[in-house]
Amino acid sequence: MVEVLNIKAPFALESGASLAELNIAYTTYGRLSPGQDNVVWVCHALTANSEAEEWWPGLVGKGKLFDPEHYYIVCANILGSCYGSTNPRSTNPATGQPYGRDFPLATIRDMVRAHQLLQAHLGVKRIRLAIGGSMGGQQALEWAVMDPGLIENICILASNAQHSPWGIAFNEAQRMAIEADPSLYDDTEEAGRRGLEAARAIAMLSYRNYRTYQLSQMEEEPDKLDDFRASSYQRYQGYKLHQRFDVLSYLALSRAMDSHNLGRGRGGQEKALGQIQANALVIGIQSDVLFPVEEQAFLANHIPRARLELIDSIYGHDGFLIESEAIGRLARPFLEGKAHLNGHAKYTFRQRKKDGFGQLKKPPLPGTERF
Repeated sequence: MVEVLNIKAPFALESGASLAELNIAYTTYGRLSPGQDNVVWVCHALTANSEAEEWWPGLVGKGKLFDPEHYYIVCANILGSCYGSTNPRSTNPATGQPYGRDFPLATIRDMVRAHQLLQAHLGVKRIRLAIGGSMGGQQALEWAVMDPGLIENICILASNAQHSPWGIAFNEAQRMAIEADPSLYDDTEEAGRRGLEAARAIAMLSYRNYRTYQLSQMEEEPDKLDDFRASSYQRYQGYKLHQRFDVLSYLALSRAMDSHNLGRGRGGQEKALGQIQANALVIGIQSDVLFPVEEQAFLANHIPRARLELIDSIYGHDGFLIESEAIGRLARPFLEGKAHLNGHAKYTFRQRKKDGFGQLKKPPLPGTERF
């Protein structure tokens, strides 16, 4: 069940702006143990919500890796999202009207500070594991740097220390599509629909890859002239997102992702990562074109106690949501404290000469399982 924590006090943002009050929607599963040694905090990605059992069913739920009978699982809806936390459609107390286009920039650090308020409200003093993929991984990393003594273990999937120019460019292309929709700020339910649908179609190209589309969208009729499967797939993905997500939240969260930089104000990314005290399992998806594996190698090289694993998946970036079985096999021994961590191993990235795709060269690890 989704609950909402309402904080009737100003919430200062990293940008210098502030929100007059703050709502944090969240969902918990299971019970906090007396020793507080069973907390798993799930940080969700761009368009997900606090109901982790719904969007990560392969990992969260009875009989799964994160079983509520054993763990106290917390997932908070991020600041700016339309699933219950304060967002652009929320009422601005200063005007009595929705924030709309005046909603201030909320960064990944702001999201983590909101998580900290919820953590205090729930009485959580230790987190056994913070886990997140993509934008969720950015939050988990930021939290591990911001409060090094709180989190014992982090599991970072398909994420990075700083959002790349490549990732920012994809986000900007999506925002351009949204802002080109003349209905964006209309006061109707259909406002910004076409722009959001186009943005999602653009995003899908970064979430998947050439191989994914070749395998799933190839035509059965080789002589077809139009009405291609790939075209209908893109339109369907755009339609699906519009049915469940708000366009202004999409704009706000894409800007938040662009702001991600662990090294800002901390002397650089390497220095910030070096402050992490948590054990780290870093997982990359070999076919991910949005968060390529060299970004996960960078994390593993600079977090003091880290292990890097790669999953071979046809699903690209979306592998962190889909490859639950592989993720579970890697994360279970880590969660149980049985995984080997490479304190000083270095992962190097090199280019293959023939096909141009990157290949990660990693040091030998005892018990490494490849997928």
